[in-house]
Amino acid sequence: MYTKLHEAARQVASIIVGKDLQIRQALACLLAGGHLLVEDVPGVGKTTLAHALAISLGLRFNRIQFTSDLLPADVNGISIYDREQNGFVFHPGPIFTQVLLADEINRATPKTQSGLLEAMEERQVSADGVTRELPAPFFVIATQNPTHQIGTFPLPESQLDRFLMCLSLGYPDAAAERALLLGEDRRALLKTLPAAMTSHELAEAQQSLRALHVAPTLADYVQRLAAASRQNGMFAEGLSPRAAIALLQAARAWAALEGRNHVLPEDVQAVLAPVCAHRLRPVKVAHGTALASRDLVLQWQKSVPV
Repeated sequence: MYTKLHEAARQVASIIVGKDLQIRQALACLLAGGHLLVEDVPGVGKTTLAHALAISLGLRFNRIQFTSDLLPADVNGISIYDREQNGFVFHPGPIFTQVLLADEINRATPKTQSGLLEAMEERQVSADGVTRELPAPFFVIATQNPTHQIGTFPLPESQLDRFLMCLSLGYPDAAAERALLLGEDRRALLKTLPAAMTSHELAEAQQSLRALHVAPTLADYVQRLAAASRQNGMFAEGLSPRAAIALLQAARAWAALEGRNHVLPEDVQAVLAPVCAHRLRPVKVAHGTALASRDLVLQWQKSVPV
């Protein structure tokens, strides 16, 4: 099944050129059962990455363009009175899918952003006193523009913490940009992608992560990293226990993609920045973005011996 994940990565790499590391990190995030936040300037392929991942993993896909006038009911669904049934009938919103692309999520108001919290954490939606389960697997892939751009509402810490990983694609290098300029349209290529695996196979791969061996010394390493984030004075608040669990789960997924049945410190280090940077706010940065602390992650990592 991991062979199929590598095939999915290869397919996505044929669409998002020159971003193999970010594609691998995104796959590790979804394999670990987490949600993905992609922050960057418009036009670098954030939306295309989400669509390509959904197609390659054989998952149902819905997209919502977040705007300032979007309401929670536009995402979760709404009850409408039906004369024939003499009662209200719930009409599910676009969130009832397997992959939800929340495009430019920070252009919506905090009220609408908060409408995703229950779905992301509990995999369910509560409306009109009724709780409805979401399809499994369920992933949110959100994109956001840099917070200094006009018309954005910064995601609160509670919302950021729901995302297992936060990535930045960045501008392509010269060779990749040349391929984009002279190659086929990326949206046209998306239509030609086959599904490299099924949602059932992806669920099996997620379940298999539990069998990966985590040595007590490796758990000690994760604990010491979390403790250092709370005590080293670099960050306003350190990692929570939930963040430490997320770090270990992402490391398991990275080890699985590397073809190993055990987790190494190198796996933890490979996912440390995308898992933790958006959860940590540097003390010396008054108005930082979700990625402001990324430059400090390496310094923090080096301060904790393996």
